[in-house]
Amino acid sequence: MKVIVGDNEKISKLIAEEFIAQINKKPNSVLGLATGTSPLGVYANLVKANKEGRVSFKNVATFNLDEYIGLEGTHNQSYRYFMNDNLFDHIDIDKSKTHVLKGVGDYIAYMNQYDDEIASFGGIDLQILGIGSDGHIAFNEPGTPFDSLTHIADLTESTIKDNSRLFNDISEVPTKAVTMGLKSIMNARKIVLIATGKNKAKAIRDLLCGPMTEDVPCSILQKHPDCTIYVDEDAYSLVK
Repeated sequence: MKVIVGDNEKISKLIAEEFIAQINKKPNSVLGLATGTSPLGVYANLVKANKEGRVSFKNVATFNLDEYIGLEGTHNQSYRYFMNDNLFDHIDIDKSKTHVLKGVGDYIAYMNQYDDEIASFGGIDLQILGIGSDGHIAFNEPGTPFDSLTHIADLTESTIKDNSRLFNDISEVPTKAVTMGLKSIMNARKIVLIATGKNKAKAIRDLLCGPMTEDVPCSILQKHPDCTIYVDEDAYSLVK
């Protein structure tokens, strides 16, 4: 793994440039996308680059990591809403090629064919990840098997607490989600992970310095052949 340390503005720009280079090299790239606060700066930079004519998403396909069970795509805390609001509505992408797991209706059937759908597009070229304070990636909580594909996850108390800042009350946070599995994520040809803030410091230390164990889901990234970890000084503070 490669590690790059910088402030949030710097690392957001660097990751955006990785995406731009990938798309310009392969216009029909398949991108793996994440939600949450971590990638917001990256998406803002991609929107800006698209408006400046530096990159086009016309032939790009995307697959998101996860979605809450119980939230319609129009709910303002659903991940489909998040992606439309922060990226898709502002770039020249064909929304029929943007794939987000479903949290209502036939979500189990859609979940069961998600990995095959990714494969039908040729696999993910570049995947962006955030990381939870307990080391989870996507909604793969501690104890998730390393060979897991897309599945239903019960969210831990710490994840529910972390995500409650985005809801009016913690009681509104869904307790289950549909998520790409750890094997699904590892199938991506290239992975970038972004982590900022002291609350991510233990997870980053465990990722970079600890043993590879299913108790720390992110530790599987130690096996990936092309993974870059982007962190700020706070998130990197326990590694030094």
